[in-house]
Amino acid sequence: MAKPQTGGVSVSSLKTNSRKLTGDPDDERHWVKMAGTRSHLRAAGFTDDDFHKPIITIACPYSNALPCNDKFRYLADIIMDEVEKRGGKGFVCHPPVVSDGETMGTYGMKYSLVSREWIADCVEIMHQAYSADAVIAVGGCDKTVPGVLMPVARLDAIATFVYGGARLPGENGLDTSNVKEAIGAYGAGLIDLEELHRIEKCSAAGSGTCSGMFTANTMASLAEALGMAVPGTAATPAVNEQNAVTATKEDECRQAVERLFELLGQKTSSRMIMTRKAFENALTVFYALGGSTNAVLHLLALAHEAQVDLTISDFNKIGERIPIITNLVPHGKYRMVKLGTVGGLPVVMKELLDNGLLYGDCLTVSGKTLAENLESVPLLGELGEQDVVFPVSAPVAPPCRHVLILQGSLAPQSAVVKLCGKHFEKPFIGPAVVFDEETEAYKSIMSSSIKPGDVIVIRYQGPKGSPGMPEMLSPGAALVGAGLGSSVALVTDGRFSGASRGIMVGHVTPEAQEGGPISVVRNGDKVKIDTAANELSLELEQTEIDRRLAKWKPKERRLRGLLAKYARLVSSSHTGATTY
Repeated sequence: MAKPQTGGVSVSSLKTNSRKLTGDPDDERHWVKMAGTRSHLRAAGFTDDDFHKPIITIACPYSNALPCNDKFRYLADIIMDEVEKRGGKGFVCHPPVVSDGETMGTYGMKYSLVSREWIADCVEIMHQAYSADAVIAVGGCDKTVPGVLMPVARLDAIATFVYGGARLPGENGLDTSNVKEAIGAYGAGLIDLEELHRIEKCSAAGSGTCSGMFTANTMASLAEALGMAVPGTAATPAVNEQNAVTATKEDECRQAVERLFELLGQKTSSRMIMTRKAFENALTVFYALGGSTNAVLHLLALAHEAQVDLTISDFNKIGERIPIITNLVPHGKYRMVKLGTVGGLPVVMKELLDNGLLYGDCLTVSGKTLAENLESVPLLGELGEQDVVFPVSAPVAPPCRHVLILQGSLAPQSAVVKLCGKHFEKPFIGPAVVFDEETEAYKSIMSSSIKPGDVIVIRYQGPKGSPGMPEMLSPGAALVGAGLGSSVALVTDGRFSGASRGIMVGHVTPEAQEGGPISVVRNGDKVKIDTAANELSLELEQTEIDRRLAKWKPKERRLRGLLAKYARLVSSSHTGATTY
């Protein structure tokens, strides 16, 4: 087997010469010291030649419990084979993966955002413990994309990213997010149980992530925009109509390995790619796509790991000049794979670059700059008739119609609202209907107790308060399904799914558990959401808010195990909800 061209990359402690020594006393001492390590590796199948090869950590969050990642063991085998062909040794790491869609509205949802930190830590453990040389990071379901990239940035590892891919749309373009809204429609008496069951059965076509511009597809796109994925890979489907991994996806795995070995030879590490300019590019693409609010948390966390100075205020600074130019669900009509049919993310980035909205000199895993990657990508006018990607000059929605960062007396630090291209002519002001538990809010919606004009406030759902900052898709989707999506607002210190739509304000900080003003909101208090002024406020005098806060006490909880550890360590969602 040909030896890889590693370009002088330092040899890890696991790969010592097992047959001959150089005569250097230090070399001999190290050879002797590592005999026990080699004996274990021999038992696992290593031969003498294997001790000279670069070790590649294959970070691949696999489980057969969810369609997003259930093909990942197969992808890991393809990557492993390609690593071997190129003269390396692949060490597979299967971190945990939590399905947001399956745990939504249940106790298990508390573990979703928590899993992002544990995925990152698991990858770091495996990569560092086995003295590996580089990482192939594979992501699919929401938290797995940032989860596998965070340790790459943390360790400044040589790495490439592979996206498992979105699923094909279900019957009549449905997806699992439609089931959540159908539940609300059933609660409002708009559909019967038979129709709800029909939607449940036909909404998911097979393996792959949720098919809209929800969190998984948002983060896969941002990984490509950051320069960490092979160009053009974010919008290809996970499987074909027979639910088998496509030849295109298999080839993308091999391309990622090829690029990884080139990066090894060039000694190009992740922080050379994940720069401040690259993060600004990712933010620009985020707004152009109309991506998920979860990207706020994940980009802040990734920047933290990469030691890039990115703050939540940067979202408004960039967002105020970037229109939505893709016609994708939930703000548009098409699913992610449709973007792939017109050229994928490179077409979007080409339009942004040609309008001076991207930094073209950023390095990418292709070994080329972003501008060089896009040289051969066709212009929008060369694509023929299509209504998936729009020009910057005539966008789907103008700037300031997507994600806004709010502040005010209810959110002294920040809050996040997603407009999905909408525009509010005047502030939304309504009486608060307050809940300390998501389940109680959901019951109230399903029992038709919520009226147009209300502002539902669900608190103690933040990173520390829940703990775990669960998504509020169940009550939010129930509102939409009940026909209240445009007449009832939902405000929470929890977060939302990328599938969420309506008047949804999340990530309120400080959160209730830390004594933020949201902790003292009472039923009937007027809440004001002013998107023109980027304001979220209580229609109360500050002296009254302060008087209530002076009497407030933290909510008593009995936490044990992982959630207790997380609650002690996690930072505010204002800074990305990281744990160190």
